[in-house]
Amino acid sequence: MQRARWQILAIGAGLTAVIAAIAAGRLPRWLRVTLVLGLLVLACGGALYAYRYVTRPTTLTVAAGSADGAAVQLMSAIATRLASTGASVRLQVLDKGNALDAVKAFSAGQADLAVARADIGDLSSAATVVVVARIVVLIIAPPGSSITEMDDLKGKTIGVVAGEVNQKVVAALTTEYELERAKTHFKDLAPADISQALKSKQVNALLVVMPITEKYLTMLRNVFPKIGKQKPALIPIESAGAIAAVTKYYQSYDLPKGTIQGSPPIPDDDMKTLQVPLYLVANKKLSDEVVSSLAEAIMDARRDLMGQDPLIAQISEPDTDKTDTNNDTYLPVHPGATAYFGGNVQSFFDKHGDQIFMDRCCSAR
Repeated sequence: MQRARWQILAIGAGLTAVIAAIAAGRLPRWLRVTLVLGLLVLACGGALYAYRYVTRPTTLTVAAGSADGAAVQLMSAIATRLASTGASVRLQVLDKGNALDAVKAFSAGQADLAVARADIGDLSSAATVVVVARIVVLIIAPPGSSITEMDDLKGKTIGVVAGEVNQKVVAALTTEYELERAKTHFKDLAPADISQALKSKQVNALLVVMPITEKYLTMLRNVFPKIGKQKPALIPIESAGAIAAVTKYYQSYDLPKGTIQGSPPIPDDDMKTLQVPLYLVANKKLSDEVVSSLAEAIMDARRDLMGQDPLIAQISEPDTDKTDTNNDTYLPVHPGATAYFGGNVQSFFDKHGDQIFMDRCCSAR
């Protein structure tokens, strides 16, 4: 793309020299008339080509995946919106089934973008465009359980939903609370197996990592059977700050009182736990101009679609405040995204205006 622009500049400089010769009267009249007509045809053709070139959208592939398909649905909704509004950047969504395979496809160069958690896979070539959501680690004991804190989980079995993608969450908790030495077991559970595992007491508690939206909260409420006035208990992760300081990709988070249920409130007070940012990442080699346009298009789509899906409303600007110990800068922010959110996007003439002026001056001489 950059080479094509310089070719256009070179052609423009040559045409400027011809025009200067015509204006100076150094050519025969018939030749001047012919050249003027030819230049008009070239100018019209060049303008048409330039318009089509400039307005031609850039299509980027984005790898996404989640157990319930929500990540693919989210990106597909945005892709549809970008196409319908004629955005300069379009998205082609690759459904990879789960978050881990999405990151694998991205790191293998099969996609320009990915919906990714910082604690999953190889993201050495990734830079953040936007924060898609902030998903929360919840550990829940069923109604009637005596488990109320992390120490009570020692020697117990914890069911882990989507265990393959939550291995680092398990590892962080195991290390911080010495759960391996206490012979605490973690059992991977498919969503369809959760109810039976709880009912048969194969697991003593459940670990899920999910967005805090009504859709997911309703699913969580429906997992636990109602036993009189007894209610499920959320287990606080009081050492969330220490875990976040060590891992860097997790954040300490205060879950507000009554998030899961309002009356009686679950939790019954603000509760400490872990939070995991979910990013839209781009390959670091992707041009700043393209990523700036992408960030702008996504934020415009967010504004238009946020009423349709609460998860879309969670899309936000990445936090680049280095003084905030709880920011989401574990992955670097792409310079193109930084330029857009900082209001520093340069137009083509901002970047190359001086060079165009110099070329024309030299040609005129």
